[in-house]
Amino acid sequence: MTQLGWGLLFLGLMAMAKGLRKGNDLLNVCMDSKHHKFQPGPEDVLHNQCSPWKKRACCTANSSVAIHKDDASSLYSFNYNHCGMMTPACKRHFIQDTCLYECSPNLGPWIQPVASSWRKERILNVPLCMEDCNQWWEDCQTSYTCKENWQKGWNWTSGINECPTKAACHPFPFYFPTPASLCENIWNHSYRVSSFSRGSGKCIQMWFDPAQGNPNEAVAKYYAFGSAPGIFSWKASFPFLILTLLLLLWA
Repeated sequence: MTQLGWGLLFLGLMAMAKGLRKGNDLLNVCMDSKHHKFQPGPEDVLHNQCSPWKKRACCTANSSVAIHKDDASSLYSFNYNHCGMMTPACKRHFIQDTCLYECSPNLGPWIQPVASSWRKERILNVPLCMEDCNQWWEDCQTSYTCKENWQKGWNWTSGINECPTKAACHPFPFYFPTPASLCENIWNHSYRVSSFSRGSGKCIQMWFDPAQGNPNEAVAKYYAFGSAPGIFSWKASFPFLILTLLLLLWA
């Protein structure tokens, strides 16, 4: 092989290395999003339901307070009462969901880039423990909504989300007939319902007792190192590999 050929082969190997994300790189990280901190750290005064993350949080104290506001959340101007008052039992799950999203440093294995005006990254298919999903669905049975995908499609002309034209308000089970349909569809597949239970070390818990430690740390490690020695991203490296092979054949 010519010197040029060896050089191109080296570039190809470097491209493969670029696609290899090591497990440690997926641990103790924050999303690149609207309100997240650059890196997790202690927040001693996290408010109420967000307090379990105070030892290592991606959210600020101000964000944790905003999450709990009764009116449209000042974080995203999102109104949970778009079809009448949401019941307190249902609302607490949405507060906890937002605390997990904003505060958790244990979502690294599921962070993906996204083309959006307000964030550069999102979570996708986080394995939510089935008990957490089931209880969320049960507690929202008597609340109302007009959409199954809350991530997009709202009428924002007033500055807060309102139901689109001809979208009728119905009890949650109309749009979410099963727990999985709620947890997986409402935030455009941010979650997937796991077949594993709380305490298994294989699913993310939305709720946990901080006195017993954060169980999601072990879950993140399980998935981060599940494809040892790292997680290979063909999407990141494939174009480089094809170009290298073509150049090698040409050389």
